[in-house]
Amino acid sequence: MPTRTSRTFLRVMTWLVGLCGIALLLGGGWLAAIGGSAYYVVAAVFFLATAFLLHRARPEALSVFAVLVIGTLIWALYEVGFDWWPLAARGDVVFVIGALLLLPWVTRPLSPRTVADALDGRERKLSPLKGHGAVLTASLLVAVGVAASSWFTDLHAKEGELPGTRVGAGDGGIPEGEWLAYGRSQMGQRYSPLADITPANVSSLAVAWSFETGDEPQPGDPEETTFQVTPLKIGERLYLCTPHQNVIALDATTGAEVWRYDPVIQGELALQHLTCRGLSYQRAEAANAAGQPTGAPQAAASQAAAPAPQGTATELSAEGGLTAPQDSGSTPNGSNGAPVDQSGGNTDPGLPVAVANARTATCDDKLFMPTADGRIVILDPETGAVCSNAGGGDGQIDLWDRMPNVNPGSYYSTSPVIVAGNSVIVGGTVLDNVSTAEASGVIRAFDITTGNLLWNWDSGKPNDTQPIGEGQTYTPNSPNSWSIMSADEALGLVYVPLGNQPPDQWGANRSPQVEEYSSSIVALDVRTGQPRWHFQTVHHDLWDYDVPAQASLIDLPIGGEIVPALVQPTKQGEIFVLDRRTGEPVMPVVEKPAPGGAVAPDRTSPTQPKSAISFDPPSLRERDMWGATMFDQLACRIAFHGLNYGGRFTPPSLDGSLIYPGNFGVFNWGSVAVDPARGVMFATPTYLAFTSRLVPRPDDKSLVVNPNQPKGALPALNENFGAPYAIKLGPFTSALGLPCQQPPWGYVAGVDLTTGETAWMHKNGTTRDASPVPLPFRMGVPNLGGPMMTAGGVAFLSGTIDYYVRGYDVTTGEELWKSRLPAGGQATPMTYRGADGRQYLLVVAGGHGSLGTKRGDSVIAYALPQGN
Repeated sequence: MPTRTSRTFLRVMTWLVGLCGIALLLGGGWLAAIGGSAYYVVAAVFFLATAFLLHRARPEALSVFAVLVIGTLIWALYEVGFDWWPLAARGDVVFVIGALLLLPWVTRPLSPRTVADALDGRERKLSPLKGHGAVLTASLLVAVGVAASSWFTDLHAKEGELPGTRVGAGDGGIPEGEWLAYGRSQMGQRYSPLADITPANVSSLAVAWSFETGDEPQPGDPEETTFQVTPLKIGERLYLCTPHQNVIALDATTGAEVWRYDPVIQGELALQHLTCRGLSYQRAEAANAAGQPTGAPQAAASQAAAPAPQGTATELSAEGGLTAPQDSGSTPNGSNGAPVDQSGGNTDPGLPVAVANARTATCDDKLFMPTADGRIVILDPETGAVCSNAGGGDGQIDLWDRMPNVNPGSYYSTSPVIVAGNSVIVGGTVLDNVSTAEASGVIRAFDITTGNLLWNWDSGKPNDTQPIGEGQTYTPNSPNSWSIMSADEALGLVYVPLGNQPPDQWGANRSPQVEEYSSSIVALDVRTGQPRWHFQTVHHDLWDYDVPAQASLIDLPIGGEIVPALVQPTKQGEIFVLDRRTGEPVMPVVEKPAPGGAVAPDRTSPTQPKSAISFDPPSLRERDMWGATMFDQLACRIAFHGLNYGGRFTPPSLDGSLIYPGNFGVFNWGSVAVDPARGVMFATPTYLAFTSRLVPRPDDKSLVVNPNQPKGALPALNENFGAPYAIKLGPFTSALGLPCQQPPWGYVAGVDLTTGETAWMHKNGTTRDASPVPLPFRMGVPNLGGPMMTAGGVAFLSGTIDYYVRGYDVTTGEELWKSRLPAGGQATPMTYRGADGRQYLLVVAGGHGSLGTKRGDSVIAYALPQGN
């Protein structure tokens, strides 16, 4: 006999199933009307029929819903095969409701069916569970079986092995236990010849020490405030910089702080990013080899009255305490007292006046720190003191000198500089999508000792590299190099990854020079700055597909000879392998047709380059849409059809375009790692779609995409003042904030660079720290931060959006070890040998503001147990 509770539950289920049916009918009808799948309309009919039969308390409701379960399963298998996460999005609601319909509170009120006994002819009542319920139960069991099979099936993995034969040599001249540049050397390999940690013992890695920098979020920080540093290891010390620009020296074996330098950054900066990816280093021998003194500076006449060094340094006293110089009139918050106009721009383009005394030293070796207010500060690695024999006597170089459109914070170098002989070569980031009146993307070389400008390569005047005169300025708003350069000093070339001209998504007014060099890798002569060759990775870039990563230099056996090669990852997923002497492709590159349809008078290039080594994802289809449930997946399908999309290189539009890969990039500043001994590459491709919509600008002042942004120093991003259109950009996500495209979104992959073959590729990372419930589902998640490889056959990566550092077998890609981090690890790990003889793995866990990972300030060293 049905109870009041069961009758109430039945009514609730009736309404639930009915509402689902109505939602599916409305949304599915919309989808079908715009050319999408008819499944949702058919499903709606079965939901509504089930609701009607439940309302009539008919047990046939269970059989009707069983047909829906089997039909959904067949449709889902047709669309995605045995792929768990896409299957789950299609069937989760149907399965859960089917299971609820089998609860006794639902089945008891259903009218039993009366049947005649075959033997004695008497009528008997047949329970719904023994008829229609059995049919529904069977359908759900079939669904469970398919789900279980798909859970243990990985359709996205490629299994294989990388070769283990030795084909080349690593970085020459660097002690094996040291890490002297961002990529260990300026060849950018992110490879260490240390081999103590192997696939056999990596699981024994444990924390040896940890250090907290004390760098915490501050009011007024831009969203993209990130701890992206890869520390240097020189002698027995580590050197790193923090997001708020402090430079710290640590004992490499114990993690104890040795000294700290604060450059006292000017306040109220127009920052889009606040980060420091790393420092650069010059050995005294390099300066001597270049014929430059390491003693008293040879100051230029124009710098005879250079200001005193800006910043403060502290170091450990003999008793272990910190000592600091006495302050001599510093102004609050690091402000230099220079006049500021109403838009927040500093009208004084020169170096800030001194705000604090800094200890100075005559330096042999030197560290180089680019600051957020547009300087390069040169420090003594021993003490943290400013070098009095560098920068013309004040230990700093002014990057705002001769720069147009001065607005402090709108230009500075977020990445380490290149040191070649006694010159320092520097690019810088320019505000992206803010206005058409920004600073220049000029690349410059300065004499380290005197601070004199040696040459300037300005893409607006690409063949005139002689230093421009006093009172002149560089080409404004030109393509810039915000990422990390690499250099081959034997060839005398520096390799510059170049972006495109802002605004990124509108190119109707670009000059021929911009068109030639935008989104290219450019090889410049170290001595003169003259361009020796360039290779354009995107033609007429309208997608913010700037070259984001440091090129890796490696010698490869190709065609029976050893070729000095350059491996360049790109945002669009291509890996271009070029002869670094000439820029000619080593692996084949072909031009492929690209979509048209740019908003007039803009245009698109009819073709785009594609490399033989490519992680370009297949074009998205409606069936590739995803969600946590069938309802948000339905919404994503509708949104997909509402966007302009013709595959990769679909141009931005007034109605909105789908950009895939998005400007997050398949590869970003973390680049790849290459093993020069084996001729192989460890890569971390990421796949996220974005949307892009041009918004007409009524004038050059109105906020059209950020109407509620408060006034202040931080720039109004994506407004494109001075251009006819602003731009609305964002990830292609559902109302729940989940990607509309199905997972995986992130992989690790191993490539044989001598053949171009991808040997293995595995989805990587979990949703533990990116979902409301911390379930460690291995879905393959985005990565931002680079990998590192070792001669021991183990690669390391910490950049996934879950908070782990992981170790992988380079040969097979198998994940061998992981350790939980206290925050996001959006930086590239490094490794070195300590004074105790052990090989250490160093990881920075500081998070990433715009990525949404937890902020932190941890530096963590791992090592094998003593004696292992």
